[in-house]
Amino acid sequence: MNWRDARPAAAGPAGLGWLRLVLRGVLVGGLTYGGLGLLLLLRCVERPLFGLNRPWTPHLTRAVCRLSLALMGLGLTTRGTPMAQRGAMVANHASWLDIFVLNACAPMYFVAKSEVSGWAGIGWLARATGTVFIARKGTEAKRQQKLFEDRLRAGHRLTFFPEGTSTDGLRVLPFKSTLFAAFFTHGLADVLHVQPVTVIYHAPAGADPRFYGWWADMTFAGHLAAVLAARRQGRAEVIFHAPVPVSAFAGRKELAAYCEAQVAGAHPAPTSA
Repeated sequence: MNWRDARPAAAGPAGLGWLRLVLRGVLVGGLTYGGLGLLLLLRCVERPLFGLNRPWTPHLTRAVCRLSLALMGLGLTTRGTPMAQRGAMVANHASWLDIFVLNACAPMYFVAKSEVSGWAGIGWLARATGTVFIARKGTEAKRQQKLFEDRLRAGHRLTFFPEGTSTDGLRVLPFKSTLFAAFFTHGLADVLHVQPVTVIYHAPAGADPRFYGWWADMTFAGHLAAVLAARRQGRAEVIFHAPVPVSAFAGRKELAAYCEAQVAGAHPAPTSA
């Protein structure tokens, strides 16, 4: 059976799980959308003064994400240092939790598929925090590459998931090289760096090792409820590998292959669920 077809046993909240779900949901939701309101107010001042640059709001986003993880009870450990150079981070993608986990580590802007902008609740958050939305249509390739370049030239540290989809958290899929092409246009290769990042989830003791993975047709609401209702939480581990200059690579395929090797090399081998 393909790993995409294998699902953890469905189990809704029970007993005190409902209390944890409601309590954590209210606290995390209130913090997240309260932070969103404050962020929008700050942007009213930040945008006229700094344009595309955002010197204040990414730090607010980071604080909200760190507090949200604490309220969920999810631990976070890091190794390595987030890059200081201009450029982008590339990471494996296991869950919607990746957004909270990575944002909690350093200020950054995510690249997401265009469908996310229309998701109820999530779309507002993504747009407000500066997410770059891309479409999967070939006809949009040039426009998207221009958008990507403009954000990089503005000094935004972008973060994207080259696998193109989330997983069960136990594996790293092959990296697609499409978005890497933007690094090799109009002299950007001479000034940008790319940092591979490995994200690993350690499930709560006794839970399915895929507990934090979110993939295939699993619903966001159902997975969110399962995480918030859990009596025990595990932890997320983030490994920041050494940044590399784009100019050290012949092209997008070579850079994508290098990043994939770094990310996958630090990720545990697939585990039997």
